[in-house]
Amino acid sequence: MRLRFLGTGTSFGVPVVGCSCATCTSADPRDARTRHAAILEEDDRRLLIDTPPELRLQLIAAGVSRIDAVWYTHCHADHTHGVDDLRVFSVRREHPLPVYASQPCLETLESRFDYVFDASIRPIAGTTKPEARLLPFHAYELIEVAGIPLLPLPVPHGEVEVYGFRVGDLGYITDAKRLPERTRASLEGVRTLVLNALWYGKPHPTHFTVEEAVDVARQIGAERTYLTHLSHHVRHEELTRDLPPGILPAYDGLVVDV
Repeated sequence: MRLRFLGTGTSFGVPVVGCSCATCTSADPRDARTRHAAILEEDDRRLLIDTPPELRLQLIAAGVSRIDAVWYTHCHADHTHGVDDLRVFSVRREHPLPVYASQPCLETLESRFDYVFDASIRPIAGTTKPEARLLPFHAYELIEVAGIPLLPLPVPHGEVEVYGFRVGDLGYITDAKRLPERTRASLEGVRTLVLNALWYGKPHPTHFTVEEAVDVARQIGAERTYLTHLSHHVRHEELTRDLPPGILPAYDGLVVDV
C-alpha cells in the first residue's frame, strides 16, 4: 500500500496571498503547500482523500489519471471545493464515482453541490458534469471502499466532526484538536501515522499545534509519523531539524510505502 500526499497546507495554502514571510518566500519547494488532499493506493486501486480547490493541479503534478472512489474527511471549503475536478474521472466511467462521507457531510454536499449529487439535474446536451454517488460511512464501523477496508475514526474539529481512518498499519488523521479515547485505542499498533499540525506555540481552538501533535504521536507510538495541514508559520527545514526522531513533516508530492 502507498500513501501519496497531494496537498499538505492549511485553508490559506502556502504561500499565503500577500505574505512575504520566510516560508511564503522560501525557495524550498517543500514549503509550497497546496490545500489538503492525499491518495491511498493499493495494487491498481486509488482512493482520493478530499477534493481541495487545487485538485486539478495536484493530480497533474502526481501523474494521476484514474481514481476509484473519494473519501471526504469533512465538508469545509478547503477540503471540498475542487469537487468539479472529479468530472474528468466520471466521464471515463460507465457508472457514477462512489463518494463516501459521514451523514452530516453527505447532507452538506447534496445541498452545496446539488448539480453534482442530484441525479435529476442533467447537463445540457453536448456537455458534461461530475457524476457521483454519495455513500455513508459510520464511526468505528469497518467499510470497504474501492476494495480497501477502512475503519472510520471521528475526531473533533470545532463544531464539526472530522473522519480519519485506519487501514492496516496506517492511521490517518487530519483537522483534529484531540483524539477521543476510542479513536486513540483504534490507532494502537499502527506503524505509520499521519496527524495535522498547524504551528508552534499558541494553541488553536480546532487544530493540533506541532507540540500537541508530537505528544499524540508519542502516545500512539508509530514507527513513523508525518505531520500535515501545516501553516506558513513553520518551514520544512526547521521542522525536519527540530522534530523528534520518527516524526517528520510531510510535503506536497511525498510518497510513503505503508
